[in-house]
Amino acid sequence: MMSNSGKSCMMNKRWSLVGMTALVTGGTKGLGHAIVEELAGLGARVHTCARNETELEACKRNWETKGFHVTASVCDVTSRAQRENLMEIVSSEFNGKLNILVNNVGTYVKKPTTELTAEEYATVMTTNLESAYHFCQLAHPLLKASGFASIIFMSSVAGVVALDVGSVYGTTKGAMNQLAKNLACEWAKDNIRTNSVAPWSLVTKNIWLK
Repeated sequence: MMSNSGKSCMMNKRWSLVGMTALVTGGTKGLGHAIVEELAGLGARVHTCARNETELEACKRNWETKGFHVTASVCDVTSRAQRENLMEIVSSEFNGKLNILVNNVGTYVKKPTTELTAEEYATVMTTNLESAYHFCQLAHPLLKASGFASIIFMSSVAGVVALDVGSVYGTTKGAMNQLAKNLACEWAKDNIRTNSVAPWSLVTKNIWLK
């Protein structure tokens, strides 16, 4: 019979991410912040981004006190140029290899479909779906180079069933689920595993609906 200490050692080894690298978008708040801390706590080197430099710096100082290996840079994911710049930074930080990509950034506008403006539609689509799609394209060479990689899309229950959070939000999350299925098949040959996670409404330091 295996002792409890033996089981503990096996569990720690099973979940160790030492030597792994990860990019988590939107890591200063909500689920993104929790994901950064979980990955870093398991030994991964993590890079994250956010629009607010002050919040990024505050988080970095906190992570340093915990002994986490986390770097960060400012990025508005609605900007194609800033997405490309972020991936150049990540490639430099991790020597051209990336094991984990977490497409976490998301937003929503809770309005009746008939009242949604063109600008609001574009913001939600670009933030939730276009950015995730583009990040996958940009990250593919780095993920493939790592030899074993994972992509995680932060979807939502709203992408599976109808919820009162705005039709465009549910549309982006449903599309994200389908994107995950397609990439899982298309990039399996490159040893890139793809999954979509669909949480319900969660309460963290901020209230975020995913």
